[in-house]
Amino acid sequence: MNPVPGAASTARAVVGVDGSEPSKHALRWAHFLALATGTTLEAVMCWHPFTDWGAMGAGWAAMPADWNPEQDASKILTATVDEVFGEQSPPGLLTTVLEGNPAKVLLEVSAGARMLVVGSRGHGGFAGLLLGSVSAACTEHAMCPVLVVHGTTPPPPPPSRTEA
Repeated sequence: MNPVPGAASTARAVVGVDGSEPSKHALRWAHFLALATGTTLEAVMCWHPFTDWGAMGAGWAAMPADWNPEQDASKILTATVDEVFGEQSPPGLLTTVLEGNPAKVLLEVSAGARMLVVGSRGHGGFAGLLLGSVSAACTEHAMCPVLVVHGTTPPPPPPSRTEA
């Protein structure tokens, strides 16, 4: 079994989603590009264990015993997809939730993909400054074309069936 969902298929557009407004915008653009290129859309959400960077130094933060970060990430991904597409999710849309550093996971999942789409800013904040920019890492190390979506310009509307 392939450990990275969809990694063997080149007919995919992979998009990083974290629930932020820039990632929602990236999802809209990825959908437009997937339609334009005849590819399947794969929305990928990553979760990473938190660390505690307090006065005592780095260590593992105490998390509630019943906390399930993968389940929370899955809920965020589902809510984001629902908000962006409503009841009309793209046919064949793949949603993937994986543990790991977002840049590393997106690079692995997008290996062999037709393209990778990411927002210019996500929920990185101060942690993003410590870990480095996901979009910068993706543009530097991806094995496929990468689109970093800046601003809020919406993608063009998809062509109607009569125009195609």
